[in-house]
Amino acid sequence: MPKKIPNWLFYGAALPITIAAATVASSYWWIWASAAPSSLGTKIRLTIDDGMPTQAIAQELESAGVIRSSLALRLWLQWLSIRGEQSVVLRSGTYDFATNQSLSEVVAQIRTAKSTEVRFTIPEGWSIAQMAELFEKEKFFTAAEFVAATQRLSPKRRDWLPNNIPSLEGFLFPDTYQILPSEATPDRIIDLMLDRFEQVALKLYREDQASKPKVKISLADWVTLASIVEKEAVIESERSLIAGVFWNRLRRNMRLESDPTVEYAFNIKQTPESPLTLEQVRMPSPYNTYLNEGLPPGAIASVGLASLKATLDPASTDYLFFVARFDGSHVFSRTLDDHEKAIQDIDKKIPQKSR
Repeated sequence: MPKKIPNWLFYGAALPITIAAATVASSYWWIWASAAPSSLGTKIRLTIDDGMPTQAIAQELESAGVIRSSLALRLWLQWLSIRGEQSVVLRSGTYDFATNQSLSEVVAQIRTAKSTEVRFTIPEGWSIAQMAELFEKEKFFTAAEFVAATQRLSPKRRDWLPNNIPSLEGFLFPDTYQILPSEATPDRIIDLMLDRFEQVALKLYREDQASKPKVKISLADWVTLASIVEKEAVIESERSLIAGVFWNRLRRNMRLESDPTVEYAFNIKQTPESPLTLEQVRMPSPYNTYLNEGLPPGAIASVGLASLKATLDPASTDYLFFVARFDGSHVFSRTLDDHEKAIQDIDKKIPQKSR
């Protein structure tokens, strides 16, 4: 009888063979997984959103045919991290990939943010003038070109736009946008922002007014009043209360007496240490709600969804006045006497605040 091979000898010989086979197999897999999916160089446009997890990005790239393996991408990022690369972050943006790019080339393109489209953000409460300054700073076009474009109110632009507005102020929806550099013209950007207004704000307005609205209001007046709420409200919990105060004043034919309308009319920026003066408040302008009853001729800023909603659903309150504190909150009052006392109390603290 032949001698039986000891187990230790069998496993001792099998282990190196297994390791070698696994190494060869993994090497072949890596060569395949990291290679370009195709030699044709077909273009694939893909958008990576802000905050998108790496695993989701990898899966998106694989599904689109930009890379062969999402696992390989994650392994490659880990390897770059181990090597001490300063940044292995995959940046958001819209990219034009080619199917003849290797895995490392795809990752390098995303890490260096060679995005096909440029991105810009319009914050809530910005005026057309502030938008124009941004676009000029980003070298899209001059501020004057953008302002002029917002004043071209052809009916062909949007059939739902009110006829009596002086400009597109208030109808350019604040959001983050992406656009090809070659398409970054004033009219193209305006179209993007009007599209977003139509999708978000106009949809909200039509649904609200078609049901049993808490308040009945025209589209133009809604946007105008909401823009004043937007500029007055700092703390979210006060937004509908501020809207309620303005609605109360309008129903009683009281002037709104809103500081932001004066600031907008005369391009003034007040501070706690340098508030509006009596002379400024008395300067004539259609936008000066200290002098004119009702709403101004148009909006004074871009309006976010929260202020739009608050204006359609104002708080039920008997307050008629409010004044801002230093932290952005407000003191609300029912009577003029209480309001004036609140103003005096806040004014007393201004010297202490400036020290």
